[in-house]
Amino acid sequence: MGEGSTPLVKLENLSRMLGVEVYGKLEFLNPTGSFKDRGMTVGVSVAASFGYRIVAAASTGNTAASMAAYARRAGVEPVILIPKGGIASGKLSQIQALGAWILEVEGTFDDSLEAARTAAVKGLAYSLNSINPYRLEGQKTIAFEILEDLDSVDYVVVPVGNAGNISAIWKGFKEASLLGLPSIKPRMVGVQAEGASPLYKAWASRSGAVERVRNPSTIASAIRIGNPVNAAKALRAVEESGGLMASVSDGEILKSLRILAEHEGMLVEPASATSLAGLIRLRSEGVIRDGRRVVLILTGHGLKDPKALEFIAKGAGFRRTSANTTEEALLKLEEIAAHSV
Repeated sequence: MGEGSTPLVKLENLSRMLGVEVYGKLEFLNPTGSFKDRGMTVGVSVAASFGYRIVAAASTGNTAASMAAYARRAGVEPVILIPKGGIASGKLSQIQALGAWILEVEGTFDDSLEAARTAAVKGLAYSLNSINPYRLEGQKTIAFEILEDLDSVDYVVVPVGNAGNISAIWKGFKEASLLGLPSIKPRMVGVQAEGASPLYKAWASRSGAVERVRNPSTIASAIRIGNPVNAAKALRAVEESGGLMASVSDGEILKSLRILAEHEGMLVEPASATSLAGLIRLRSEGVIRDGRRVVLILTGHGLKDPKALEFIAKGAGFRRTSANTTEEALLKLEEIAAHSV
């Protein structure tokens, strides 16, 4: 469906604001609007080749939309398990439009995931959650593409929910030399929302013990996950790369949403903005120093989350007027031009 090969764009305004060289990997430009397409094209293809007629996954939205699209294209039946009332309305509409079976489960994402994994064990469906190794193989191509575009990278900042993406990207960097790509291994930075940050807490405590967050809470619904299935892989990626975990508040996430819209013209979902919020926090703390080259993984499109768009619009101010005639419209344009000087 044309997944992958997403633009890697230098964010000139953010670079000047933050004093580091900032690039955005625009994963929200994948076919269904998120990075999930990279892994799902592989996962669904494998499921079909194995002869499965039903694929299933628990989801906070992006996985579901991606699986539904690729399953339809492959001719297999998609079944989505979602936490009741726990996903953005835009994502739910996307899933419904693709004709997937939707099973709402009382509780959190982790409860939905447990149901999906049990269904797979019983042979009812092929599981396509991010613990699926074939999906991670698809997602590691993000690293390959970064290395095709840049000759050096100091940090790669990734929003972390179920922790598959940061694990996959690090795997890609480790394997890049096998493809003749530069052997560059940046520090991996995983960013979680404060209300759903079991990996950050495990990293900060230096214990490595991940304690489940029973009732995760954050505006960033895509990473509202309290028990990441790829926890061990993610912490290993951070450790092996000499990187770190960070945790940011919903306020910082919302501020970063506005910054990306107002200064770079990019509408992303809250989870995507978590990467920028993490960078801003680490710059303020002096962890990431002046002049470093940083890649932000911008994971999902803002059009998937209408509430986030409403928040950005309110912050931008109400910039609307009207005119009854052509002459009046021209006068209004002159006024706008005068105020824009």
